[in-house]
Amino acid sequence: FGAEAKVFGRPAVDDETGHVVGMAIWFLSYSTWLGAHNLYLEDLYVRPEARGSGIGRLLLQTLAGICVDRGYPRLEWWVLDWNPARDFYAAIGADALTEWIPYRVDGDALRRLARK
Repeated sequence: FGAEAKVFGRPAVDDETGHVVGMAIWFLSYSTWLGAHNLYLEDLYVRPEARGSGIGRLLLQTLAGICVDRGYPRLEWWVLDWNPARDFYAAIGADALTEWIPYRVDGDALRRLARK
């Protein structure tokens, strides 16, 4: 991504085969509440055949380590309500933020909003 990178990624590679079996993609966000950057996980993916092997946990541990090393107070991500990984996230100590409601503007509504 070059010296001006705004998006970061971390592959998980199987030591035996050399194949990529998972990945984490993230970027920095900023909290005016905290006055600090946070790490926002955009995507965490582990190939189905590698799930349950600890790769997801290792990727999240890596990101948590980046937060601690750089002084970022939060590691955050969104999860669809039907995603079975929610049990895994709860098991590692992540809390679902039920008080925040995501909003999105797209399609025709986005074009209408953009009108001057």
